[in-house]
Amino acid sequence: MKRIRRDHQVRRFHQAKWDEPVIFELHRPGERGVIPPGSEESLAAEVGDGTGRIPDSMRRSELPKLPEIGQAKVLRHYLRLSQETLGSDLNVEIGQGTCTMKYIPRINEMLIRTPHLTELHPLQDEESVQGMLEIFHRTDLAMREISGMDAFSFQSSSGTQALLAMASIVRAYHESRGEGDTRDEIITTIFSHPSQAATAAVKGYKIITLHPDEDGFPDLEKLKKAVSPRTAGFVVANPEDTGIYNPRIREFTDVVHAAGGVCYYDQANANGLLGITRAKEAGFDMCFFNLHKTFAAPHMCGGPATGALGVAEPFKRFLPGPVVDLENGRYVLKGQEDGSIGKVRSFHGVAQTVLRAYAWIMSLGPDGLRDVARIAVLNNNYLYHKILKIRGASAPYIRGRRLEQVRYSWKQLTDETGVTTEDITRRMCDFGLHYWTSHHPYIVPQPFTLEPTESYSKEDLDEYIRALEHISNEAYSNPEAVKTAPHNSTVHRNDESSLDDPKQWCITWRAYLKKAQEN
Repeated sequence: MKRIRRDHQVRRFHQAKWDEPVIFELHRPGERGVIPPGSEESLAAEVGDGTGRIPDSMRRSELPKLPEIGQAKVLRHYLRLSQETLGSDLNVEIGQGTCTMKYIPRINEMLIRTPHLTELHPLQDEESVQGMLEIFHRTDLAMREISGMDAFSFQSSSGTQALLAMASIVRAYHESRGEGDTRDEIITTIFSHPSQAATAAVKGYKIITLHPDEDGFPDLEKLKKAVSPRTAGFVVANPEDTGIYNPRIREFTDVVHAAGGVCYYDQANANGLLGITRAKEAGFDMCFFNLHKTFAAPHMCGGPATGALGVAEPFKRFLPGPVVDLENGRYVLKGQEDGSIGKVRSFHGVAQTVLRAYAWIMSLGPDGLRDVARIAVLNNNYLYHKILKIRGASAPYIRGRRLEQVRYSWKQLTDETGVTTEDITRRMCDFGLHYWTSHHPYIVPQPFTLEPTESYSKEDLDEYIRALEHISNEAYSNPEAVKTAPHNSTVHRNDESSLDDPKQWCITWRAYLKKAQEN
């Protein structure tokens, strides 16, 4: 059989398109997927109708307005939706920079779907969940070794929630020392994640933002001028979203400690650091890891995720509880200690996410974790080297090796062709690839941020590079092809005018119906 040679340089792709209603619009009164059998007479005689003991105050006045749909319709609905989306299982997902989109071992997905886990309930007696409590405890111990911290809580359901918890611990710590009112400033950097400043602001802190020096490093001299008796803490990512690692980070934490502040570390993206650097040696009092990034658990569209929060010994008593500990050969849930900031969410963490992370860590071991970091850095620097050769692309600040990601710029291409990074975002959809720009504000002009992780091969990276090269060539030869993209997607242009107007937001179907009636 003669093999057909592929001459084109980029993958041909056309997004599936279904004129698919939302599930509430598929509702047909009386239609059923499953009709469960009624209770046996002997059981009903013993316990009644099953609802008689529920207090009147807890009973619904009317049934929930759930859609009534047959099984076949449900199956078709969700399979059609699945065909209209992209993700790390379908495409080379290096374009979601800062989010560490990597391969998630399917055996770990099988683990979390076993009845032994899916049928657990967080209110079960501790004796009946010793196995899962052991997983929490063992993951805690692994995180301590990876970070150098002395205790971990898995209660936070996101990195942002972990940052909020750390800002809460900073406040509780200073209040315990009688300095809660005077220490009212948090220092961060412009290229750290916006959640760092946002969560500190939620806790009532004034935010001081450090801008980089000419090489892209946080400016140490500016930090020295910023610290004062009002300094409560310093929060930073290292590397920041530029991918530039600050080798002098210990000098920064020493300056803040000398001023009486607390240092906490955003390690949501630690993929280039595993087994190589630790928060403890960098002088941090606290750190967190996103298990749904570095430790190969899925993002799950914003949850259920886990921001694993670790603290040094002096801050253990402030951790949100309960945490899992080993006492006399059995695993126990220890409640909140005196001084604890209290719960930041219900119960003590997402068991499925913790189990995935534990399985991933144990399958790799210390040497494997170090290899993850090395390959991630190697992949990133290969990509970095290739992209800098594409016409119109650049990477601001210091030249040389970057860590696990890079924030690039299309400023030259935009100046010369009028094609913007948002245009390129849409054009990449035509090749079945995702591409992310940057957090706002766009400090790097016309930005795009890529993070290849350890999961992708040279062939995968080359495919992504070919798509960028193709679009760059189009921008210079036929810019309208880029500006009018996407051409092969389900939606060609989104009307984003409502994004900044809460009056137009419809978070639920009920909200949509209410606003539709109002209009």
